[in-house]
Formats: sequence, structure tokens, C-alpha cells
Amino acid sequence: MSDPTAAPSRYVVTASYLLMAAGLLLIMWQGLLPGLLSACIGYLGTRWLTRAFDLALRRRRKISANDPAWSAAPALPRVTAATLVMLAPIGLLILGFSEAREFVLNAPDQYKELLDYIARTVLELRLKLPPDIGAYLPEGSGEVQRMIANYLRGQAGSLALTGRAWLGGLLFAYVGLIVGSLAAVAIQPPSRRPLARELRARIVLFGEAFGQIVAAQFWIAAFNTFLTALFLLFLLPLWQMELPYTPALITLTFVAGLVPIVGNLICNTVITLVGLSVSPLTALVCLGFLILIHKAEYLINAKVVGSRTQMSVWELLAVMFVAEAVFGPAGLVAAPLFYAYLKKELKTAGLV
Repeated sequence: MSDPTAAPSRYVVTASYLLMAAGLLLIMWQGLLPGLLSACIGYLGTRWLTRAFDLALRRRRKISANDPAWSAAPALPRVTAATLVMLAPIGLLILGFSEAREFVLNAPDQYKELLDYIARTVLELRLKLPPDIGAYLPEGSGEVQRMIANYLRGQAGSLALTGRAWLGGLLFAYVGLIVGSLAAVAIQPPSRRPLARELRARIVLFGEAFGQIVAAQFWIAAFNTFLTALFLLFLLPLWQMELPYTPALITLTFVAGLVPIVGNLICNTVITLVGLSVSPLTALVCLGFLILIHKAEYLINAKVVGSRTQMSVWELLAVMFVAEAVFGPAGLVAAPLFYAYLKKELKTAGLV
């Protein structure tokens, strides 16, 4: 019988690398990146909560971490942490729906107010634009409503597909969260076969890279929020273009900024729409500022992530551009994580 603690053969190590690479490519090919990221979040979140609960419980019972009597106790912190992580999205959904009930009930009135506002804005534009161009704009709220209805009717198929894609992505994300939480509390067997040990080593390095990327993304979100707050609180009021709901917009900028690239795009869209509610010029100013921030996101992301993961800015920028060209926005999100993992593997193997 082979010794399970013996050094793995070259073929086993190579097989583990090939399996890991194939798994990551399959995730990108099948659009399972939300599930992978959620699994990592679930794993790290459960481990962090487990340590916090474990420390609190030991302090309460005045038990040392080295005490042999504590060997059976950590089951409670692990189970509690995994349960909280798995139930957190459901709790947030329930809270969101309860808070949105009034919004749903008042939706018809809000829709009418929105139509009237759009009609007034279009009328102002008709008066300011040349007659030949203004003739293409609708004349009142009734015509605006017909245009919206015709557009939605024409886009019904694509909207349905988009809705199913979003629902599938959310489902994969939640399943990934559950998988990550359960993996964090799973009891490891005392011995492993060589391939299992090597695959675990690959996954551990990937988890370390993900932790570094999350820490870097926190500072990126904080930096973007700082710039956006300066723009919304000082620059726009200075130009007499103050936006409503400024505190909510600043909070949204930070929360959405925790999601690489995509969260920044969502913030840009929301702020531009709010700026449009003030005036077209305000929307144009917001859009210009946010485009500048979005383009700077490449450099900010590369600089902060590179400093956290010991990667040069130029190489991370190159990887981000190539990944976006191959996989689209998903590649842009995955590029820092995958490249950080690749760099860790190369350094562990002593190749770089």
C-alpha cells in the first residue's frame, strides 16, 4: 500500500494543474462566475464568523484554545456561522420586499408622475431644439406612453431572456454561497490520496488570492466613494446642479463598488438617471465625470490589486484587457482573481 504522506509524483501534480485550469475555463465558458465568487464569499465569510464565534464562546466559558477539553466545542460556532451565511440573502430579500411594499402599491401614481415629467422635459426640448429635430420628439404624455409600450412590446422576447438569465445567475450565486459555507464547516479526513491533496493545495491558493482581491476591492470602493462624494457634495452644488438623494447615492457607490467593474457601471447608470431628473446638462456632467472615473478604474484596480498581490500594473492591465476581449465583462471581473492565483502558483513552484 502506498504511503499517503509521500511526495506526489510529477504526473499527479500535473493532473491537479490541468483539472484546476479546466474547471476555471469551464466556469467562464458556462457563465458560472457568480457561483464561483459566491462560493468563495461563503467560504471566507463562514470561516471568519466561525473564528469570531469561537473566540467569543471561549472567552465566555474562559477556556483556552489549547485546552484539550475544547476539541469538541467548535462544532457550535461552525454550524452557527454557516447557517447565518446561508440565511443572510433570504433575510435581505424579505427585508427588501417588506420595505418595497409601499413603493409597489404607489407604482401607478409614480408611473403617471414619471410620464408627466418626461412629457414636460420633452416639451422643453422641443422648444429649445430646431424645428426639424424637435418634430421627431413626442408631443405629450400619451404619445410617450405609446412609445414606451411599443418598445416594451418589441423587446418582450429579449427582456424575458434577460430576466431568465438574471434569475439563473442569482440561483447559481446562491447555490455557490451554500456550497462555500458547507465546504468551510466540512470535517477534513485524516488522510488524503495524492491527487486530492494536490487539488486541495490548488484550491487553498485560489482562496488566498480571492482574499487578497477582496481586500483590494474594499479600498477601491472606498476611493471611488470618496471621489463621488466630492463630486456630489461639493462640485455639483458649486455649479448649482445639486442632485436629490445624495446620501443614498454615496452609499450605493460604496456597496456596488465592492463588485469589481460591474458595480461601478451600475452606480454610473443610477447617478446619470438621477442627474437627468434635474436637467439634461446635469446628466451630461454626471456622465462625463463617471466615464472619467470608470476609465480610471482600470488604473486604480491595477495599482491597488497589484500592490496587494505583488503584481505590476502593466501586467494586470494587459490581462484585464485581454480577458475583457475574450470573455466580455465577466472576463474583466475574473481577470485580477485568476491572474493573482496564477502568479501564486508560479511563485510556489519557484518559476517566478
